[in-house]
Amino acid sequence: MRDDDSDGFTAWAAGAERQLLRSAVLLTGDLHRAQDLVQEAMVKVAMRWPRLRDEQPTAYARTIVARDNISWWRRRRHEVVVDPGTPAGQGVPAVATDAEAGLVVRRALARLTPRQRAVVVLRYFDDLTERETAEILGIAVGTVKSQNRVALARLRDGAPELLDLIGGPR
Repeated sequence: MRDDDSDGFTAWAAGAERQLLRSAVLLTGDLHRAQDLVQEAMVKVAMRWPRLRDEQPTAYARTIVARDNISWWRRRRHEVVVDPGTPAGQGVPAVATDAEAGLVVRRALARLTPRQRAVVVLRYFDDLTERETAEILGIAVGTVKSQNRVALARLRDGAPELLDLIGGPR
């Protein structure tokens, strides 16, 4: 990377790191793995910075985080639901603005399979469309829709504390 490019990369990285870390913690349920994913994504963006700086480096980094996380759980050949008794990302500073709400959300997401969690995080926390979510995850739009439907049903049935948080009907 040239010197004039490093300032731009540094500024982008400082602005994007927090958002990427928040998404990665929600995707993985594990602060340490989330930090590793974000660091790997930052390295990959840095290596391609001259091409990416005028494009969408945050979208590229988000794709790397999501796909590297998918690769991690695919290597295990099965989906493991994180134990909801152990709050994912406990003690993560500045990832959630309201600590209680953040804890409720992390516990609820821990009840989902990794693929369901990825769809919910990308759709609702990163505010992506179904098409953008499908592109990042490398799956069909129909798969995004079905995983989202199943995930939301699972959250409604298994995480009523979310309804308390938003004041919705049981």
